[in-house]
Amino acid sequence: MAEIAVDAVLTVADMQRRDVDFELIKVEDKMLVIEQCKNSRAVTIFIRGGNKMIIEEAKRSLHDALCVIRNLIRDNRVVYGGGAAEISCALAVSEAADKCPTLEQYAMRAFADALEVIPMALSENSGMNPIQTMTEVRARQVKEMNPALGIDCLHKGTNDMKQQHVIETLIGKKQQISLATQMVRMILKIDDIRKPGESEE
Repeated sequence: MAEIAVDAVLTVADMQRRDVDFELIKVEDKMLVIEQCKNSRAVTIFIRGGNKMIIEEAKRSLHDALCVIRNLIRDNRVVYGGGAAEISCALAVSEAADKCPTLEQYAMRAFADALEVIPMALSENSGMNPIQTMTEVRARQVKEMNPALGIDCLHKGTNDMKQQHVIETLIGKKQQISLATQMVRMILKIDDIRKPGESEE
């Protein structure tokens, strides 16, 4: 039965059997599986689960993982995770704000404060005191000149994300910060809010 199905597919694709090199053909649970294909450049992933919700969650997880790989292929530069990149960026923006003589320095300091929200959220979600943890890590980054220091979410005893092998793609991090900034700019353009049922006067 499997051989007939393969022959039918090859006929539709206008290919000869000798052009397709495979060894094992088997049918499992209404699925045609062709294995050990030589020189194959395509991969099919079969997802099975107890219910539709589990399958959809697995599909989302796989999609996220594939997007990370795609980003690494486009740009293989990485930054350290655990909030280390955000703390480093906040320190750099704060330093630049000190050199800015105009009123823009206040907007720059606000942007630096917004960047620190991410490591604070990580520490809070990990059961730590967010303000204290954030202050300690930021002070260590300045003192040790080590931008790889982040939040020890896994409680491994070290804040060095390089030792913990916690990394993120640079292109993904840039997209996150850029999208958040564009969202804030869009909100700031709103000069008034009308609630439902409010009079036009």
